[in-house]
Amino acid sequence: MHKLSKLAAALLVGAIMSATAMAAGNAFVTVNGVAVSQNLANVFMAEQKAQGAPDSPELKNAVREELIRRELLLQEAKKAGLDKKPEVAAQADAARQAFFVRAYIQEFVKKNPVSDAQLKADYDKIKGQLGNTEYKTRHILVKNEDDAKAIIANLKKGAKFEELATQSVDPGSKDNGGDLGWASAGNFVKPFSDALTGLNKGKYTETPVKTDFGYHVILLEDTRPLNVPPFEELKPRLTQQAQAQQINKMVEGLRAKAKIE
Repeated sequence: MHKLSKLAAALLVGAIMSATAMAAGNAFVTVNGVAVSQNLANVFMAEQKAQGAPDSPELKNAVREELIRRELLLQEAKKAGLDKKPEVAAQADAARQAFFVRAYIQEFVKKNPVSDAQLKADYDKIKGQLGNTEYKTRHILVKNEDDAKAIIANLKKGAKFEELATQSVDPGSKDNGGDLGWASAGNFVKPFSDALTGLNKGKYTETPVKTDFGYHVILLEDTRPLNVPPFEELKPRLTQQAQAQQINKMVEGLRAKAKIE
């Protein structure tokens, strides 16, 4: 199968968009007898204004020149028969599908706004889970309890935690002395966090800590107060998360009602 050029795909998608979503409306400009709709021009100008471009005759002229350029290239692409190639049509269909999916999701989000009360509740929940303290932690993760007990025995004999960490099966920390950096207890699975919060600074767990990942030996190096960013600072991120959850719930509902074979 021939490799589709990005230009050909973009041109064909532009043709599909013009023929469907943008079909209505007066002609903004005509190129070789083909009308380019005012609605399509309005979309281009709205995109530019959203990026900070002033609404001016210069903007209208720039959009006009861009649409003329696109229409000329689109006509040449059709003359070359690109719109008849199955691989081009398939990619255009995929792009068209993505366009309408994105438009529907934007409309859904607009009609189902997340309230400040919900966002504040989400913020308070996360803040409660994080707690008031951050922990600077190291750990050594092994697959069986006997190996963890052997590591603890070596620590009691004076072995250095960082050197024993090379035995860890955690690829993210084994080459860094088992260092997990600073994190709140809520970032760890419960058996790990329970053991961590029960340690004093400079102490390690003297019995292996079992989690779904294996057996841990945990060292608490230091603690410090956790300063959670204020609600207004986190609000955009919380909004995105809440919207994503709403969209997922909506899609799950559609799937539950759909006949899928």
